[in-house]
Amino acid sequence: MLGTGTSHGVPMIGCRCAVCQSTDPHDRRWRPSILIETPDGTPILVDTSTDLRAQALAFDVARVDAILFTHSHADHLMGLDEVRRFNVLSGRPLPCYADAQTLADIRRTFAYVFEPAVAGGGIPQIQLVELTGPLDLGGVTIVPVPIMHGARPILGYRIGGFAYLTDCSAIPDASWPLLDGVTDLVIDALRERPHPTHFNLQGALGVVERLRPTRTWFTHICHDLSHAAINARLPPGVALAYDGQIIDGHYSFS
Repeated sequence: MLGTGTSHGVPMIGCRCAVCQSTDPHDRRWRPSILIETPDGTPILVDTSTDLRAQALAFDVARVDAILFTHSHADHLMGLDEVRRFNVLSGRPLPCYADAQTLADIRRTFAYVFEPAVAGGGIPQIQLVELTGPLDLGGVTIVPVPIMHGARPILGYRIGGFAYLTDCSAIPDASWPLLDGVTDLVIDALRERPHPTHFNLQGALGVVERLRPTRTWFTHICHDLSHAAINARLPPGVALAYDGQIIDGHYSFS
């Protein structure tokens, strides 16, 4: 878990609330992202968060072989320029997988990356690939899971028994079967109060009740939620995630 916070991060600039002033390191949250290592050792980054450089330095991320994008909001995209360093370390471009809308947004937001006159001149070397179905990568099958982020369709991802559904406010009927049998779930739980584009705690717990995974971690957490106080109230097998957390899983990847 490279980052488990919201678009503002926690602490928020200029905020003096109890969580933003907390000395508990679990209450310090970078923008949301995860790094997945497949059984053959392939490291796959999910989103290039605004805090990517700091995350890579803090958690010793020196290699990325591919990037999956959930969507193109700033907190999930604006660290893309940091990919330059991974290009240098690997000596090759990075494939970036996303839906058509996100690919179009990347081309618009980072137009300089695709200008022939400057290509290769200190810019990220990436290859954009549209995801239209399951992807075989690093010896595993990655299943895109369409979810809703308010009115916008975005992607979550499932790999074996693990699913990552950040920035989620609803799961379409057609996507529930893609999540059948999930054992480890990471899902959006912004705060206790309802929000138009994210699950709150109650909504996320409703998904847990329906899917019944063995373990669940909540992510995209705002400064309303104290790590210790909320975890003390959550049911067994459910907890707030935290930056730097390592989730080990032994799944069937067939």
